[in-house]
Amino acid sequence: MNKLWLLGTGTPTPTPERFGTAYVLQLDGEHIMIDCGPAATHKLVKAGLYPTQIAHLVFTHHHFDHNADYPCFLLCRWDQSTGAEKLLHVWGPSPTELITERLIGPEGAFVFDWQARVNHPTSQSVHRNRGGSLPRPEPQVRVTDLQPDQTIEQDGWQMRTAAACHMEPWLLSLAYRFETDEYAIVFAGDTEPCKAVDQLAADADALVVNCWDHQQSMEENGEGPGQTSTVDAARMAADAGVELLVLTHTGIALSKPGSREKAIADIACIYDGRIVFGEELLELNL
Repeated sequence: MNKLWLLGTGTPTPTPERFGTAYVLQLDGEHIMIDCGPAATHKLVKAGLYPTQIAHLVFTHHHFDHNADYPCFLLCRWDQSTGAEKLLHVWGPSPTELITERLIGPEGAFVFDWQARVNHPTSQSVHRNRGGSLPRPEPQVRVTDLQPDQTIEQDGWQMRTAAACHMEPWLLSLAYRFETDEYAIVFAGDTEPCKAVDQLAADADALVVNCWDHQQSMEENGEGPGQTSTVDAARMAADAGVELLVLTHTGIALSKPGSREKAIADIACIYDGRIVFGEELLELNL
């Protein structure tokens, strides 16, 4: 069964209920993490998963609410690894490769941490007691910078990319379509409605989309460009013909009682499929 875990469904503004963006998709038996926002590693474990289960980590873009926990996840997955796990493959728009090198490379920010764990006898004993063998290996990860309109073929599934419209030209943002022979789900990432994402989402089964606030509020306060409103999300889902719309990256105003219900009602006037207002640690069977 395909599954989706919503680990982070918030924004750059922390609240007691939500903060940052992160998801895990189980597709054809493989676990794929999409974005790695604040506390994503801890939320992953709270959801009943473990860093070493993640075979792929995919970034939509490199705002901190989507990548702040990346160093923690990288180091934790490496530290807990015994060598039996798959090599982690990290994907994302530039500068994914550069960021990774600056974190765990030979001159990276965390080189002193992993060098100590590789060489100190106590850390070696901990590693061996977990099931690892000596000499303890240095962190290893495959990293690939992606561009729009790429198709990545994997064993049993594929990943397609499209250019999102968020913070260009300062940041390249990508939307992703993950697909097997029987199922397709699209992660729009942070974007305003745009033709490339609409085409990527066409005829998918599910759409995960950022939903910042009510349409009228975003038009009045100037927060519309580069983001998706309630009405935008509804139109995207309706035009794509998806059966499931998952709303995430919801702002503070939209998450308030009453405001949330109005958002769902407004969306339901345009889109007649299943609507899920994303909550952190929610697990969905797809």
